[in-house]
Amino acid sequence: MVGLGSIGQRHVRNLRHLMGDQIEIMAYRARKLSHVITEQSSIEQGGNLEEKYHIRPYDSLDNAMDQKPEAIFICNPPDMHMPVALIAAKRGCPLFIEKPLSHKYDQVNELIELVESQKLVSFVGYQMRFHPCLQKVQALIRQKKIGTIQSISVEIGEYLPEFHPYEDYRNMHESHQERGGGVILSQIHELDYIYWLFGFPKRVFTIGGHLSKLEIDSEDTASILMEYIIEGNSIPVHLHQDFIQRPPTRTCRILGDEGKIMVDLRISTVNVFDSQGCLAETSTYESFQRNRLFLDEMRHFLGCLQGNQTSLVTVRDGAESLRMALAAKESLSTCQVIELGHTT
Repeated sequence: MVGLGSIGQRHVRNLRHLMGDQIEIMAYRARKLSHVITEQSSIEQGGNLEEKYHIRPYDSLDNAMDQKPEAIFICNPPDMHMPVALIAAKRGCPLFIEKPLSHKYDQVNELIELVESQKLVSFVGYQMRFHPCLQKVQALIRQKKIGTIQSISVEIGEYLPEFHPYEDYRNMHESHQERGGGVILSQIHELDYIYWLFGFPKRVFTIGGHLSKLEIDSEDTASILMEYIIEGNSIPVHLHQDFIQRPPTRTCRILGDEGKIMVDLRISTVNVFDSQGCLAETSTYESFQRNRLFLDEMRHFLGCLQGNQTSLVTVRDGAESLRMALAAKESLSTCQVIELGHTT
């Protein structure tokens, strides 16, 4: 483990849940914080991280890698992903890299080359691909349930200070541009599932910026308009992201010429309306709990390590959603349309 903040500790909990004492967990500790973060994002009183999860710490990444781990989990801030990933890949170690793959595109192609030339298992932590609502949407699109797609609108908004209630939001990497923060990269899951479901956009235009009173140096609002070519038609895809909404929202609307799909990822529902505007189908996942995404993601990665599954999100896939995010950020800073050239 490299990085034992909120997401790193979640992965440790899930590894212990799935495999118990069958595995040994090591960690490269830089800050050496010992607090235990609970499932509810609070600090466990009196808890000691290394003792609770039986983690063997190392002061040096090289010393940790000398133990020849079967996989490395890179869960530190985005601006630190690439140096660690390159060291691990050069040693032939399979990679689990938290999203986003990096905060910029430097050295990404080098990492892809290392991973693919050695046939290393790689996975980028886009757990939303395991969400039953989005898997249902993928099936509906394949079935052409709403006919030919006409437009897509996606929204995610959540109040930044409530991300991690146990820490000052001003110290989080999400608050700092140079550390890979800002709403575009921090909420990149939506860009990834848009890429997963619809492919790569032709061009991107973004407006927004730091519009709130939050004490951060990165954008807290982004409205991204992307042009897609789907079945020969130019289709608008709109994504709104923000760090300021209370209560939070997370939705997706897909309009077709024979109906529309409405998704609410907060309450895990998918509604399908027919061409007459009548509700034709409802899927509700009432018992769904958020950690199931991470458990399913972990099971998948372990299956990839064992050779039973093929990675759903390789570093090459993670690079594509990163390119989309970086294009959106470039457009935001330049007020220009960014041409990406790919069509689906």
